[in-house]
Amino acid sequence: MVATPIGNLGDLSPRAAEALAGADVVACEDTRHTRKLLTHAGITGRPLLAVHDQNEGERVPRVLGLLGQGRQVALVSDAGMPAVSDPGRLLVAEVIAAGHDVVVIPGPSAGVAALVASGLPTARWVFEGFLPRTGAERARRVAEVAAERRTIVLYEAPHRVRRTVEDLAAACGPGRRVALARELTKRHEEVWRGSLGEAAAHLAASEPRGEFVIVLDGAPEALPAGDEEIEAALTARLEDGESRRRSVDAVAAELALPRRRVYDIALRLGGR
Repeated sequence: MVATPIGNLGDLSPRAAEALAGADVVACEDTRHTRKLLTHAGITGRPLLAVHDQNEGERVPRVLGLLGQGRQVALVSDAGMPAVSDPGRLLVAEVIAAGHDVVVIPGPSAGVAALVASGLPTARWVFEGFLPRTGAERARRVAEVAAERRTIVLYEAPHRVRRTVEDLAAACGPGRRVALARELTKRHEEVWRGSLGEAAAHLAASEPRGEFVIVLDGAPEALPAGDEEIEAALTARLEDGESRRRSVDAVAAELALPRRRVYDIALRLGGR
């Protein structure tokens, strides 16, 4: 598995070029794109095998056959590390299951580059890739992202980035910090930083161009529930006929509070 440049061809490492030159076959997402990369690196005569989202499963027997013959196959995607929001995961899993070796040659990563350039916390972060485009699954994932405490890295296409930022602003609040990175390592590289509300206005001001990486600050730590919130939760359960003991247990669990505190408030409520 060979990581390839995410924009600047100068980022192809010597080890990556050596692996591509030594491979018997290069499995790639787009043969035209990979041929240009190989030509830039001075590599000629390498047979190319197209492996993309639509045919990855069909290509597994071909690749396993090559490996069974002792041939060496290099797997690349159009940019970055194959199998990360790109084809390759299924193929790698099948190669491992068949008992063949998988060697990773690391290199450029748009997600990591955007993360470290964002100015947001990097000690703990989560990669979400592309959000679902529509429907209940998208709404669920946006809600999960909004509640995530770690820094979140997402990918988005230019024609969908406005809607995604708007959805995130609605779920997280317009004040949540965010960085928008686009065209990383290319001539028009840009890393924009601000709030989600400001990001929506920024994107509305001009037509978004280039692939985007969205780096979103994690959710702030929730404030402990106050007495009024605890009383309201207890009252709702007690009025529904639930026993005091069950109500206390349930509210303590829901609000992540010590049972003793909830019990004391339940005693103050008395017969209410």
